Amino acid sequence: MTNCGPGGMGDESCCTSPEVTPGSYNRTYTNLGNGPTAEADPATVSGFRLDKYLVTVGRFRQYVNYLTGEAGAPPANGSGIHTYLNGGQGLSDSHSPGTYETGWDAADWNMDIATGPGAASTWDETLGAWGDDGMAGTWTSTAGSQESLPVDCVSWDQAYAFCIWDGGFLPSEAEWGYTAAAGSQEREYPWGSTDPGTANQYAITNCDYPSGASACASAGPGNIAPVGTAALGAGYWGQLDLAGEVWEWTADWIGPYGDPCTDCAALTVGVVDGGFVGGLRAIRGGDFAPGTGLLFPFTRSDAEPGPGSGGIGFRCARAP
Repeated sequence: MTNCGPGGMGDESCCTSPEVTPGSYNRTYTNLGNGPTAEADPATVSGFRLDKYLVTVGRFRQYVNYLTGEAGAPPANGSGIHTYLNGGQGLSDSHSPGTYETGWDAADWNMDIATGPGAASTWDETLGAWGDDGMAGTWTSTAGSQESLPVDCVSWDQAYAFCIWDGGFLPSEAEWGYTAAAGSQEREYPWGSTDPGTANQYAITNCDYPSGASACASAGPGNIAPVGTAALGAGYWGQLDLAGEVWEWTADWIGPYGDPCTDCAALTVGVVDGGFVGGLRAIRGGDFAPGTGLLFPFTRSDAEPGPGSGGIGFRCARAP
């Protein structure tokens, strides 16, 4: 796909993946335009690459085409690890010190990756339904006008499977947060301290897209823009839509941060620092709906890993 860029009609590859240089930052901080305060939970992140754009409907369609072909198959068991870290063991588990990534779990997750020529209708049903309210996701059964929108209604393991197929993996929460915060700058927004406003220049949020919208659309993805529309909202390393548009899956379970953290992720469900960690995955970045405060790089939320939800998408990380 080579049509990503401002307004989703540019001439840049949707697979562009800028390098994020290594460093340290505080996962917990407050910045309301006057610099970071209340800093805590430091993390160190090695260099990696993070996709500039959210995965689009068009890109995910290529994966579905592969899965529904004769050779389609889920990821190999154990794949999708940050193999360049910790001597090939990948991310360290901040919830279970001394253990590391285990990668794709074929026994538990293959069932969510429908394959074969007869699976196309399954994917249409899975990706096209927003939820019980009857709203539609960004997916369409055939290619049309929404190919440059971010794909949503993708479950956590389906997002992980795509990234593996595409040569990468889901970013850890620390990696995602480090990128959005501009590392040790610990910014108010990924682009700096400018208020996002209502013109869709910095972020797609508050149902302000398309310009002049006065309320959230009653059905369908009416307030979701083509990826890269908010061109002034680029982060320090060039990634777009790190704030607003759709929430983004990370590799982590939600819960109290595990300290210390060097190339870490919350990879198991359990108890950390006396706090129970439930069965929800961490999502970051906010979405198109009301809530400018959700755009801060330090803001966290969570969601059930499956089935997929409207307004939750993803981007892939890759080896440096």
